[in-house]
Amino acid sequence: MKKFLRTYGIVFVGSLLFSLAFSAFFEVNQVGMAGMTGLGQVINVFLPQISVGVIGFVLNVPIFLVGWKLLGFHLLASSLFSMFVTSAAMDVFTRMGGFSAMDPMLASLCGGALMGLGLGMVFSQGATTGGTDIIGRLLKLKFPWLPLGKLVLVPDLAALVLVAIAFGRLEAALYGAVAMFVSSQVTDTVLYGLDSSKVAYIISDRWREIAGVLMDRQGRGVTILHGEGGYTGDEKRVLLVAFKQKEIVDIKRQVHELDEGAFLIVCDARDVLGEGFGEYRQDEI
Repeated sequence: MKKFLRTYGIVFVGSLLFSLAFSAFFEVNQVGMAGMTGLGQVINVFLPQISVGVIGFVLNVPIFLVGWKLLGFHLLASSLFSMFVTSAAMDVFTRMGGFSAMDPMLASLCGGALMGLGLGMVFSQGATTGGTDIIGRLLKLKFPWLPLGKLVLVPDLAALVLVAIAFGRLEAALYGAVAMFVSSQVTDTVLYGLDSSKVAYIISDRWREIAGVLMDRQGRGVTILHGEGGYTGDEKRVLLVAFKQKEIVDIKRQVHELDEGAFLIVCDARDVLGEGFGEYRQDEI
């Protein structure tokens, strides 16, 4: 029960942030939204008596049926909850009013960041806000190596084109594209973290000493790879070590102190699993 309440509590807060971003930054400044909410804006232009929240809820029903079949009951239940909260909160915030217009670019940046935070919270609990978020999850099944925030961009672009046509203003879609990009970056940051991991390849004749220091002082495991110099043909030892971003300065210094001529390559790494890093989850995104 505690886990259940925590999950739905985070989904609830994330859905509220998503709705607040729409009402406070997008709707009042006529910035185009992507996804089902963007399509809701398009239909609302022609049917203003129907709110965007209600339209979004109706449009999401067939997509949820597909999502339920392919992604399971947990996604359906938590996403239905998120979609209901999002749709209702949009209408409540809109009727409350009190949001004043501002510079569209500032609205796009702030709204995109707030929306990305909300989406990240919802996604982190295995739910979605519906619409293109579910499409993104379905694409994730086909392309599991791509970040979810980037996958959601694919179907969202089509919605932005329709928003530009309905509003009769290209700027509405362009500002929406800026917000969409910011949102995807914040979403991925919430999901995958700020403290990214690194992988270092170290080639040195003093590889034993360097490996010992990295294991003893840094507490990191070291894998020894066998290599061969392409020009000399000499046998080489290549040290492979994964570490956190904050450790990079210490590792560079320690390698340099032991061997000023060491060859060091540092690469970005994502989803490092194992001791000292993350753990595998079957439903991870």
